[in-house]
Parts: sequence; structure tokens; C-alpha cells
Amino acid sequence: MGAGVTKPSFWWVIEGAVQMAVSLWKHSRNNFLCHLVDLKSHVRGDFSLAVVQANSRLEDQAQVLTSPSATYIGVYDGHGGPDTSLFLNYHIFNYLQKYALEQGGLSIDVIRKAFEAAEQEFFQLVKRSWLTRPQIAAVGSCCLLGVIADDVLYVANLGDSRAVLGRGVGDGRRKDVVAERLSTDHNVAVEEVRKEVKALHPDDSHIVVYTRGVWRIKGIIQVSRSIGDVYLKKPEFSRDPLFQQFGSLVPLKRPVMSAEPSIQTRKIKPHDLFLIFASDGLWEQLSDEEAVQIVFKNPRVGIAKRLVRAALTEAAKRREMRYKDIKKIEKGIRRHFHDDITVIVVYLDHQRSSRFRGTPVDCTRTPIDIFSHNTDEQEYPLSPIS
Repeated sequence: MGAGVTKPSFWWVIEGAVQMAVSLWKHSRNNFLCHLVDLKSHVRGDFSLAVVQANSRLEDQAQVLTSPSATYIGVYDGHGGPDTSLFLNYHIFNYLQKYALEQGGLSIDVIRKAFEAAEQEFFQLVKRSWLTRPQIAAVGSCCLLGVIADDVLYVANLGDSRAVLGRGVGDGRRKDVVAERLSTDHNVAVEEVRKEVKALHPDDSHIVVYTRGVWRIKGIIQVSRSIGDVYLKKPEFSRDPLFQQFGSLVPLKRPVMSAEPSIQTRKIKPHDLFLIFASDGLWEQLSDEEAVQIVFKNPRVGIAKRLVRAALTEAAKRREMRYKDIKKIEKGIRRHFHDDITVIVVYLDHQRSSRFRGTPVDCTRTPIDIFSHNTDEQEYPLSPIS
């Protein structure tokens, strides 16, 4: 249009939409389907967070809740869809705080009650959704929690997300760091877990089956503990004809998965430097030791992104590709190369930060779907916690 010609009002709408679409496209390309929190403060230091999406719908969810008295960390690696991981992202911290308030503080019993409540509430959600969304019975999530309160670290988990401590060793100029795993992998790829599952089902010779290159419970799933996966915990759901429209019949005599968490506590010591909480998307590519060395040898700002980049570089190398090539692969297709990856690095400074005193509670959550225009939190209603 020439000078002095006024654009029709609808043109501004179209032009604005195009500019926004171009901006989002450039942003997603530059950040390779990655959401980043380079560095934020918590009462004992700093934390960094990064999530990279591989699935068509982001199944990993994560959050860090900070307050003047405690830091809560959660990583939820969903499977079969995002429903359970989203549910945990908006509910499980509430349960922890509710039971801690009732019992006068955090404890192993409080954490166990929070897991039980999450499992039962999600089961109720499945029952309410059953007639319209029977496939929700096949959705589940690993759950990894960490809480730092009063110089004590609590770590609880179901599934194969993992918490690893970077512990300083050596003196003077020869300082180094060693990796110490703080969680238990509930995955039948681990021989001890296979033995555990088989011991619980002595009358089922096919309880664990080697198929498609890995060990799986009933030939279906690798993790032995989770929130959700109702059809593998409640046999009546898998037998229901409504569910069989979406999945095959799984003949069960009893539950083949549980929601019983492994819980560890640790007094934080002066040589405890940092923690890495991550979904198995990271640990499939990097060893505990490799991840800890990367954190130890690099600056804090953007350290979670650095771990994600190292994992993607390794995933590319295994396919004889370059890192810059794997970044260009779209979500959905990307899942053939690596899983969703979530990383939270939490530094353990041993002087309580004065700048954190009196600050309000803050919760940092990962997005529901990276670079999505859809702002709906989920396809089903989440039940409020009373």
C-alpha cells in the first residue's frame, strides 16, 4: 500500500498474527524445543532447570517450590500420555504440605501419605473419567521428589527418574567430585528389580518378558512402580470391554505394579555440593559420573541446559548425527532419537541466604507443552484438594 493509505482494521490483526507466528517459530528453533530457567535462588543456594520435548505431547513435568524454610523439587516422567504427570505437578506438593502441617513437620511418614493420597486421588479421577476416556486407565507417571528442610534432605521416588548427589572430595588444589546416587531405579532392566517382581509373582512365569530389546513387566512396561497405570493395578479395568477398545486384554491375577515409594533421608554435610534431579531421558544418555563432572566443571548459570545439550550430543552421536542436526527434528519424530528430558540442578551452599529471608513462597513449573498455543492445563478436570 502507498503512503497515506490506511490499512483496514482486519489487516492489523492478520499482520500481528503472522509476526507472532514467525517469532514463536524462531524462538522454538533457537531453543530446540527446550524450556529453560538458567538460575534462580532457593534458601540454600541456586537452582537451574531445563526441559527438552521429544514426544508429540510433553509427558515430562517438573517443579521447584521455594520458601524461606524449605525447598521442594519434583520431576514427573509420564508415560501413555501427560495426564498423570500433570496431575502430580499440580497436586502432590499440596499433599506434602497438608500432611506436614497435620503432623507438625516433614517426615518419612508424611511423604508416604502424600504418595498414597496422590495414587488414590488419581484412581478416583480415572473412575470419574471412565465412560468418556477409558484410555486414561493406561496413563501413568514416575515420581521423583526431593525436599530440603532444616539441613535434612529427603528423596522419594517411584520409577526410574533419578537423584544424584555431587559430593566434594580432596583438599587444596586437588579438589574433585564424586557421584552418589540417592534414589532407587524401579526398572526391570535392573536384575535386582526383576528378581523382586518375580518373587512377588511365583505362579506367573511370564511376569517379566524380554521383548523389543528390553525387559518388560507382562511385555508392556519397564518400570515396576508408578502413580497411575490403573489397568495394571486393578485387573477389573483391563478386563472391561470398554477399555479393550483401546488396549489388549492383560490377564492379571493381582496387581503387577505398585505405588510404594523408596524414601531416603540424609543430613546435608559440608562436602555435599549439588544435586541433580532428572528423568530417565538424561540417564539414558549420561552416566551419574559424567553428569556430576559436567556440573562441577562449569558455571552455574544455564547448567541444566548444559546437561541437556550433553545428552542430546550423545543421542546424536549414537545415530551418527551432529548435535545441530538433532535440534532441528520436530517433536513426535524426535521421540525416535531420545525421550523427553527434564533436568533440575540444585546447589547446596552452606550459608543460608539472607536475601531469601522473608520472601514469599514461589513455585517454578515447566510448561504444559513447549511452544504450544494451547493454554489449557489438561483435557480433564483436576480435583481440588480440600
